Amino acid sequence: MLTREIVIGDIAAALSRSPDSIGDDLDLADEGLDSIRIMDLVERWRSAGAADVDFPTLAADPTVGHWVAVALGEY
Repeated sequence: MLTREIVIGDIAAALSRSPDSIGDDLDLADEGLDSIRIMDLVERWRSAGAADVDFPTLAADPTVGHWVAVALGEY
């Protein structure tokens, strides 16, 4: 089961940053998160049960807060 902490930890790892440095308003496109790493996150979160996660949904709003909401099924 995914949690907010897991999603933020996965994003932080993809950016090689500390989870403490990841805020909800952080724009992941501006931070250089490329499509390959986004697809890795999509697959990781789908494997954890987040069936509604897909690349177009994440790319439409590349902020951490949006991604957390999508991954947790709150979108």
